Parts: sequence; structure tokens; C-alpha cells
Amino acid sequence: MDFQIKILFLSFAVTVVLGFLIIPILKRLKVGQIEREDGPSSHLNKQGTPTMGGIIIAIATVILTIFLFWTYTKDQMETALKLLPMLLVSAGFGIVGLVDDIKKLVFKNTKGLKPAYKMIGLLLIAVLYSFYLVSKAEIGTGTYIPILKMWVELPIWVYIPFAIFVMLATTNAINLTDGVDGLSTTVSVIIVTCLTVVGILFDVKEVVIFGTVVVGTCLGFLLFNMHPARVFMGDTGSLLLGGVIVSMALYLKIPLLLIIIAIIPVLETLSVMIQVMYFKKTGKRVFKMAPLHHHFELSGWGENKVVSAFGILTLIVCVIGLLLI
Repeated sequence: MDFQIKILFLSFAVTVVLGFLIIPILKRLKVGQIEREDGPSSHLNKQGTPTMGGIIIAIATVILTIFLFWTYTKDQMETALKLLPMLLVSAGFGIVGLVDDIKKLVFKNTKGLKPAYKMIGLLLIAVLYSFYLVSKAEIGTGTYIPILKMWVELPIWVYIPFAIFVMLATTNAINLTDGVDGLSTTVSVIIVTCLTVVGILFDVKEVVIFGTVVVGTCLGFLLFNMHPARVFMGDTGSLLLGGVIVSMALYLKIPLLLIIIAIIPVLETLSVMIQVMYFKKTGKRVFKMAPLHHHFELSGWGENKVVSAFGILTLIVCVIGLLLI
């Protein structure tokens, strides 16, 4: 446990240092936030705030994970090798987000990466990781059902499409949660902490190590991302964090637990789906604006209140999730 605490503080410190170094660079590059005119009016003053800051989380996570990989190769080679797939998946999703951010912010293409290309990139990573889990990692197709507190072995032809769906759904859900200062970071760090605790309970060392690194980097990034944010994570950060969460959950064989512990991203996604379907049918809106956090903003909630409420709810459901293990 002492080693994990050291990892946590080291990850936090490295991220803070990188934040002070990278944010001025992003400002010079003028990769500023582009706010929607139809969005909450309170967000218009965010125009120009450096975004694509997810590269801070990405670089810190890569540096620390590679350092720990090198550390563990000395006497625990098996653990060291098992760290890399989770890192590669998370970084892969982050790279897709980075390409999207670069097209939007550097090349001033407001549409960013074409949805089809973006989905192909995410799908490729999801397919590769799903096959890795059932072949190279030999984790198998066992899946834990939280409410029933039982394990089921899924046929491989069911498990792989299921795992791919979970990966795509999770990354997009975390992406939708990013829209208020510190919201996605706060929600993600609580979920990753919960999964790290599960890793401790299941004695899966590589998940504990990787989770601890990401918790430290998220806390470091939150110093710059809390309201009023000095930097936004962009798709680079939100897709990377989605990759972290889902790669850990699948590795631990608890993807269904995400329905509980990731209730905020789930609700954010559902709010968008409901809004679109209802508007197409009736021409009216269920929510003042989707995703859900904007509805509460337009209902008079300040950003800090939204983040606090969503963070507290995430903490509560994560405790419930741990009780169901």
C-alpha cells in the first residue's frame, strides 16, 4: 500500500508540473475553446480558454506507466507486461480524440474528425482489446452480474460484440459528460478510484497500479480544470478517460457494474438520446438542453453546484457498487 501511495503522489506531482509547462504552450498555439452559440450563455466567456488539455493527462499517464513497467520488469515481469494493454487502449482512444481536437482547433474545422472515421478508430481499438482479453490475456468470458452477485460465462460470440459495445458506449458517455468545468474529471476520478478498490479486493495488481496512476493524474489535472477552468481536456482527455475506465472494468470482468458506478455518464447519454428521439417525434424538448448537465445549468444551477451534485451522486453509487461485489 505504501508503494501505491507513492505512485499516487508522484503521478499528481508530474501532472501538476506538466500542467504548468503545457498550458502556456496551448495558449501560444491559440487552441482555444469554441463555444456553441445555442449553448448556455454563461459559457460564452469560456471562448478561447485553452483546450486539448487531455494531453497533460495522457503524457503523465504514459510517463508514469512506462516508469512502473520498467520498475516491475526487474522482479515481476508478468505484472509489468499486463500494464501495457490498458495503457495502449487508453492512449489509443486518446489519440482518436487528439486527431479530432487538432482538426477542430488547429485546422479550424469546426466539425472535427468525420463521425464515421472517428467511429472506425474507436471500433478498431475496441475489437483488438476484446480479442486480447479472450486470447492473449486468457481472462476468458466470465462476467459478474452485480445485483445477482453471480458470475456467468458468456459464449465467445456473445462476449466479443458485448465487450465492443461496452467500450464504445463508455468512451462516448464520458465524452458527453465533458461540458462543465471539472465535471468529467471529477466523475472519472471517482469511478477509477472505485475500480482500483475492486482491483485491490480481487488482488489484480496491474489494475491497482494503473488505476492509481490515473487517479493521481486526474487529481493533478483537476487543479487546472476546476471552475473557473484554466484548461479543458477536450476529446483527447474525455476519450482517454473513457478508455481507462472501460479497459479496467473489462479486465476485472465487471463491465455491468459500470451501469451503477457510471450512472452520471449513463444519464448524460440517455438524456441526449431521449431529447433527440422526442424532438424528432413531437418537435418539443424534454430537457431545456442536453446533455443533462446543461439542463441543470439552464435551471439555475451554477457549475460548481452541478459538479458537486454529480460528484456526490457518483460517490454514492460507487459505494453501492462496492457493496455489490
